[in-house]
Amino acid sequence: MLDGSGVPGAHPVLGTLTFTGIVRGPLLSASVGYWVDREHTGRGLAGQALAHAVAYARDALGLHRLEAGTLLDNTASQRVLLRAGFTWYGTAPDYLHIAGAWRDHHRYQLILGEVEPRP
Repeated sequence: MLDGSGVPGAHPVLGTLTFTGIVRGPLLSASVGYWVDREHTGRGLAGQALAHAVAYARDALGLHRLEAGTLLDNTASQRVLLRAGFTWYGTAPDYLHIAGAWRDHHRYQLILGEVEPRP
């Protein structure tokens, strides 16, 4: 959960970040998803949360790979992922059923062994 502590006048919850589909064994992978409340976008909150999540996935969970997806028109989230070191690896047609329709998604991955540890 992204909390509003330290943000004047902010609601206690500004957004969330989750790991899903954590797989152990030879894959050591998970999907990461996040959202930020509309009133608080553009402040770097998603990028900060993602940087902490990457470090946690690598250091505490011992994962090798994270993946994420965005709707094709979600350029803000795509920029967040690219800035965090994720690379685009393809587009999945009809990936998720959202608002009554199957929607294509761009797919991104980050190999955690290629990420420098946070200071």
